[in-house]
Formats: sequence, structure tokens, C-alpha cells
Amino acid sequence: MKLRIITPLTVVAAVDDVTSFRAEDDSGSFGILPGYTDFLTSLIPSVIWWKQQDGTEHYCAVRQGELAVSNHGSQMDITTREAVCGTDPKSLAELVQAHFHEKEDLRKNANVTSLGLQLSAIRLITGRLRPDERRLLQ
Repeated sequence: MKLRIITPLTVVAAVDDVTSFRAEDDSGSFGILPGYTDFLTSLIPSVIWWKQQDGTEHYCAVRQGELAVSNHGSQMDITTREAVCGTDPKSLAELVQAHFHEKEDLRKNANVTSLGLQLSAIRLITGRLRPDERRLLQ
């Protein structure tokens, strides 16, 4: 089976030799083997798992998404906003935590920048409306 995990910015995983797959949606956890029926489901935030022909297991944390199974189970496509993949559940937990901390730091920096721009705009507007009081704001 083939598996692709796609985010808006990149293809996180493209694997051609998947022998089994497990994911989770609102109805619970489910598995897919070759020959599975075609279907579409919405994934919940969870960790998906797959095994390749050489026996290696892989894990990927997804923040929701859509899973489309087609061609009688031979093609699986996951589209999601965010995905973090790894080969070990413990290391994946650390990767996910680091990823979300990085995203939080970026969000905080964006907020600080936005507040600075807003403050500059307010100073400019008040300076234009009341030129006599301009020196009080500085």
C-alpha cells in the first residue's frame, strides 16, 4: 500500500511499502490492510501508525485531518494542517512537544510585533489629531 501525509506546505511522508496502518477518527481506532474498501474519514488529533514491509514501524502525530483510502486500499492520503513523524513513540512525544513550543514562541513573537505596530499607529494618529499634545506621548 502507498501512504502520503500532506500538509499545506510540504509532503511529510511518502511511503510505497506499507503493510498495515492504524489511525483514529470520531468512531474510534481502526486499522487498514491491503484490499480495504475505499472510504473517507475525518481524523481526530492523534498518533497514526504504520508498518513497512521490512518490519519497521513509524508514527506520526497529526492535528486532525482527512484520510482518503482509494484503489481498494492500495492508496492512502492524509491531508492535515500539521504533522510530526518519527520512528519511536517516546521520541515522537518529544518532537511534538518541541514542535508545539516552537509554534507557540512564533505566535508570541508575532503578537509582540503586532502590538508594537498598533502602538506606533496610535501614536501617529494621536499626533496628527492633537499636534499640541504630541510631546506628552513621547
